[in-house]
Amino acid sequence: MKKHIFISAVMTLAFVSASAQKMTLRDCMEYAVENSTKIKIRQAENRNDQINRREAILSAFSPSISSDVYAYYNFGRSINPETNTYFSTTSFTNGYSVSAGMYIFNGFKAIDNIKITSTAKLMGINEEQQLKDIICLATMEAFYNVVYYSELTDILNSQVKTAQKSLELVKNQNRLGQKGYADIIQTEAELADRQYQVITVQNELNDAYITLKDIMFWPIQDSLAIDFDVDNATPIYSHADNPDDIMETAKNTLPSMLIAEGAMRNAKLELHSAKWSRLPSLTFNCGWSSNYYTYTDMPGYHTIPFDEQFKNNSGEYIQLSLSIPIFDRFSRHNEVMRKKNAYAIAEAQYSQRTREVEAEVLRAVSDRDGASAAMTQALHRESVQEQAFQLNTKRHEQGLISSIEYQTAVDNYLNAKAERLYAVLMLITKQKVVNYYKGVSYLEQE
Repeated sequence: MKKHIFISAVMTLAFVSASAQKMTLRDCMEYAVENSTKIKIRQAENRNDQINRREAILSAFSPSISSDVYAYYNFGRSINPETNTYFSTTSFTNGYSVSAGMYIFNGFKAIDNIKITSTAKLMGINEEQQLKDIICLATMEAFYNVVYYSELTDILNSQVKTAQKSLELVKNQNRLGQKGYADIIQTEAELADRQYQVITVQNELNDAYITLKDIMFWPIQDSLAIDFDVDNATPIYSHADNPDDIMETAKNTLPSMLIAEGAMRNAKLELHSAKWSRLPSLTFNCGWSSNYYTYTDMPGYHTIPFDEQFKNNSGEYIQLSLSIPIFDRFSRHNEVMRKKNAYAIAEAQYSQRTREVEAEVLRAVSDRDGASAAMTQALHRESVQEQAFQLNTKRHEQGLISSIEYQTAVDNYLNAKAERLYAVLMLITKQKVVNYYKGVSYLEQE
């Protein structure tokens, strides 16, 4: 019964994979980036940064202009302008005004705001790129996990077929008197172990698929098939990579470094702006206004026409205002001290990030070289174990070795194939990480 369940599971998995459109690693990364909610949030924040920059430019080089229109009725007692006596009447007043104003000098705060918002905009773009890189790396790792367990499933399935043939051989040898019943039981146990391993790896494969779908924002219930050729996936790289050159490139191209540099630059600009805020500020204002009024129920009053009042009551003004800070309970001084501390923190964070990048580059190069050496040894080990497996298979068919000895040979060959597969995928991953530090984003790598 277990055997039938196993065959059904394999057929179901094969049908799902065949019915789905196959996606390469690049396809998966592009899909993950396109559908990531974190990216969408960051892009919305980038649009806000663009708005802030435009607002800072307009604030620095254009005046603020406002207009006002009002109208109201007044009911009750009023003073007669001719007799200077109170009387009961109703009056109507209508007024119009336009005003404009702008800073002429405010301690270069407007210019600093333009620089700060421009840097913030670039930082937002770099933060978006950093998110894309993080998502691509996570997608790549999940993708290779799916590849690993898919290939491992194929390896185990081939071993199940080998174990089934071995069981048939032992049964034939038992009928000929060459093997005992204990050998049949031992071979059946080996077959059951292989089938159990397949089910276990298939469970790991299903979990790996779920992880990949989750990272990609792929519909969990929909099937996903990947396209990857392990045999032609071994990367070729130069052993002459200079870590120092990679470090310099990483410092100038990594989004995290550009973000730290932008934060330090903005902290310095904010300190500069806080220092200049202690100087006087000069503003210019101008405006125009006019009004119209009339009284009802006022004896002897003649309402002047609207156009005449509008012209006669109009007036203009020009104002130049100088504001000098004298004492503000040391608020400006305290703000300067806070900005100094913020700048010191940003400098320390930039230095810390620089050291972290240097360590990351050295570690990435070392891991890549170690993975290369491990892959070379894994390829050699697989070749040797394959020869040993083929030799022991013939000897087992001839009855020259026991089932336990043959099982050991099968296990060694299986482990060698699995370790070779793991070593290849690990080297590919480590090489892509090194390329990333060399200034090539994951989406740009083949």
